[in-house]
Amino acid sequence: MKLKNPPVNSLSLEMLTELVINLEKLENDKAVRGLVLTSEYPGIFSAGLDLMEMCGRNPAHYAEYWKALQEFWLKLYQSSLVVVAAINGASPAGGCLMSLICDYRILADNPKYTIGLNETLLGIVAPFWFKDTMVNTIGHRASERALQLGLLFPPAEALQVGLVDQVVPEDKLQSTALSVMAQWLAIPDHARQLTKTMMRKPTVDHLVKQRDADIQNFVSFVSRDSIQKSLQMYLQKLRQKKS
Repeated sequence: MKLKNPPVNSLSLEMLTELVINLEKLENDKAVRGLVLTSEYPGIFSAGLDLMEMCGRNPAHYAEYWKALQEFWLKLYQSSLVVVAAINGASPAGGCLMSLICDYRILADNPKYTIGLNETLLGIVAPFWFKDTMVNTIGHRASERALQLGLLFPPAEALQVGLVDQVVPEDKLQSTALSVMAQWLAIPDHARQLTKTMMRKPTVDHLVKQRDADIQNFVSFVSRDSIQKSLQMYLQKLRQKKS
């Protein structure tokens, strides 16, 4: 599956909805056992959440957007498929989250391709289920430091801390993803799927129990004048960079 939402594969409401629909289709197709997730645009895997969905809108829109993001996380994190991320570009914030919820992550070896949950740099906070996903992957102390400082890791550091499982030359990314997939698919599906469910259930349950409260917290947080100003300033900086 190639992410294709130009220019930077932002996770807009439409994109999140499409991803969930396509995942459901693949899971319902008995011939499909695995999925390689990558980007149509080398250089950017996904810039993460679409700030336009979080800026200057009404509370009902913020709630709808956040619910769609939760839905996507729950769908991909619990997927019965083997999901391999072939990360062929920068993967900040929500792009990093999307990588973290895959079963295996391979990053192309390019110093420009950084990965991390850098929300604090925008003046916002990664919600608890982003944090849980990161702690599950790299441990508590490394997550605490990375989340507070909004760190973006280049490939060698991402591998060292455990954010990715492998770093390979860019031209070997797809072939490596397919050989990794073959290794995972050699395991009987039912045994692998039950093990995945068992490992991930506490993290899933944590969000499911708090789902409505999490939406309310997001709406209340993102509606604050100070947060709206931070987001607008950041968007302005991005526009200036483009021009």
